[in-house]
Amino acid sequence: MSAAVTVALTTGLLTATAPAAHAAAGATLPFTSVEAESATTTGTRIGPDHTQGTLASEASGRQAVRLGSGRRVEFTVPRAANAVNVAYSVPDGQSGTLNVYVNGTRLAKTLPVTSKYSYVDTGWIPGAKTHHFFDNARLLLGQNVQAGDQVAFESTGTQVTLDVADFEQVAAAAGQPAGSVSVTSKGADPTGNGDSTQAFRDAISAAQGGVVWIPPGDYRLTSALGGVQNVTLQGAGSWHSIVHSSRFIDQAGSSGGVHIKDFAVVGEVTERVDSNPDNFVNGALGPGSSVSGMWLQHLKVGLWLTGNNDNLVVENNRFLDMTADGLNLNGNARGVRVRNNFLRNQGDDALAMWSLYAPDTNSSFENNTITQPNLANGIAIYGGTDIAVRNNLVSDTNALGSGIAISNQKFLDPFSPLAGTITVDGNTLVRTGAMNPNWNHPMGALRVDSYDSAINATVNITNTTITDSPYSAFEFVSGGGQGHPVRNVTVDGATVRNTGTVVVQAEAQGAATFRNVTATSVGAAGVYNCPYPASSGTFALTDGGGNSGWSSTWSDCSTWPQPGQGNPDPDPNRNLAKGRPATATGSQDVYTPGKAVDGDANSYWESANNAFPQSWTVDLGSAEPVRRLVLKLPPQSAWQARTQTVTVLGSTDGSTYTTVVGAQGYRFDPATGNTATVSLPGAGLRFLRLSVSANTGWPAAQFSEVEAYRTS
Repeated sequence: MSAAVTVALTTGLLTATAPAAHAAAGATLPFTSVEAESATTTGTRIGPDHTQGTLASEASGRQAVRLGSGRRVEFTVPRAANAVNVAYSVPDGQSGTLNVYVNGTRLAKTLPVTSKYSYVDTGWIPGAKTHHFFDNARLLLGQNVQAGDQVAFESTGTQVTLDVADFEQVAAAAGQPAGSVSVTSKGADPTGNGDSTQAFRDAISAAQGGVVWIPPGDYRLTSALGGVQNVTLQGAGSWHSIVHSSRFIDQAGSSGGVHIKDFAVVGEVTERVDSNPDNFVNGALGPGSSVSGMWLQHLKVGLWLTGNNDNLVVENNRFLDMTADGLNLNGNARGVRVRNNFLRNQGDDALAMWSLYAPDTNSSFENNTITQPNLANGIAIYGGTDIAVRNNLVSDTNALGSGIAISNQKFLDPFSPLAGTITVDGNTLVRTGAMNPNWNHPMGALRVDSYDSAINATVNITNTTITDSPYSAFEFVSGGGQGHPVRNVTVDGATVRNTGTVVVQAEAQGAATFRNVTATSVGAAGVYNCPYPASSGTFALTDGGGNSGWSSTWSDCSTWPQPGQGNPDPDPNRNLAKGRPATATGSQDVYTPGKAVDGDANSYWESANNAFPQSWTVDLGSAEPVRRLVLKLPPQSAWQARTQTVTVLGSTDGSTYTTVVGAQGYRFDPATGNTATVSLPGAGLRFLRLSVSANTGWPAAQFSEVEAYRTS
């Protein structure tokens, strides 16, 4: 995989694509993320690990890089940028700084790092362990960098584990809208030293029907705002206008028409206290409201919504480092649309609908990108009527949860179970599902759960992609242990790759129909069909046609399939390039590209003569963490020693290539086997390209074998 992927997530994870003729999953984001483990480093790579309570298990891609003092990670910038956000972790109780370098020149400013907002304990939640190890810190670089430039982070003393860096071109601060009321005109202090609470209240009162303007600056609020209605709160951009408040709006009701956009609200929530309304919005904004372009960080919950929020739109926001949910529609949500948001490092369900007191109806979560919820689910639907979950990208769930959960778990009464049609369409789930220590068995990537009552709604699960689940792909369970049935489920159109145990984990009575579900690299068996309690009934799987790759059934209901990270490679030391399709810019006579991957060191590829540079490309079939190439020429002494100048490039899609190893001369000498070894960083690559610009022994590029290995 290339060093940067401009999609919903990051390199080293996945270039997210949905089934053909279906919209791509995830949000359209203003930044491009690069994994630390795919960058150049003098530190130590950790992971992959799926074990609850470990640092790597909470990392993006389940891998990260640990830096001791003086150690660094150097990222190749994937796009034009002037700002960066870094996900990191430091040991509990410690703080420090990272030096920042651009193209080798150290910046005057440093990036502060702290454990203050990490290491959360929720002992009242069964099965929870200390979690929330990572945090995010951002920095305006003070200069523009271009694709291919180098940005490095260096530990100055404190041990720092770097996970991922988000590179972004931040627009200049927006100007004040005509006719708006600036909070500074009411006495707000943009330095953050004074208390601006009353100034915000006065500006809201003065701007009824209009716009409250929050100019660039830092503003400190010491208590929540209430009575907010019929007003727009607007900033100059989420990197420019920053409100420091752990309780921004707290109100039980509003007449509506509230529009909040384009600023940041950063709290000081360091522990999860569920009795405290430490939220960006707690309660109601009222009908016809919207939240957009916000940066929300270090709160308990982003939006905990009760009361009348009819037709609310929540879009284009970032939710980072909450100690609980990112957003929870806590009953009575009607026509709410939550779309195109990015959520990282939430301490509970990242996005949830919970139909307490009244059902959530006709509401949806669409095109959101969710990564690393470290307790509970990526997306959870607890009851409700006619709900849709569409085109979301969810990755790296950690504990007590699935990528997506469709559930009748009520928690409290009165609760409205699932009803009508529940649409789960076009979602991509990557490394989702987790071991549940309360059950002592795993939760699947996508879970349908009759926890407290039977599922009688129509549940349509369509166009789903599930990749690298450490356990199962689809789970049907009655999580409360009462054996309530799961009925009326259809799974139509799914691609399952590299699931750790089974494709279908059926633990409840009921029935589901499967059509066009294809699976590859299944870890144990196609189906685990063992309803609990054993006397509760059976689960019927109806084959609707078009299914493949998962016909086998786990035979022993007294044991669990061994959880893991996918179907084990029969030979982890194998040559990944052998027998794979190969192409080249040109060939001489019978010396075709396939000769370099045929396993015969005596046959060889030779490019067109006298036409440097020439390139040779192999398709490995899937992204592989290649760490070593062995380049060979025929071993006969008739081949004189020579040096070929080779550049190694990589691609995830076969069209866009980036340099993995720059141009170097590699010596081939019959006296030492006529081989040369190239070390690679281990980033996920599907396509490998060797570009040859010189050969001292012949006016063409020549290889008898190109071997690719995961091992160093």
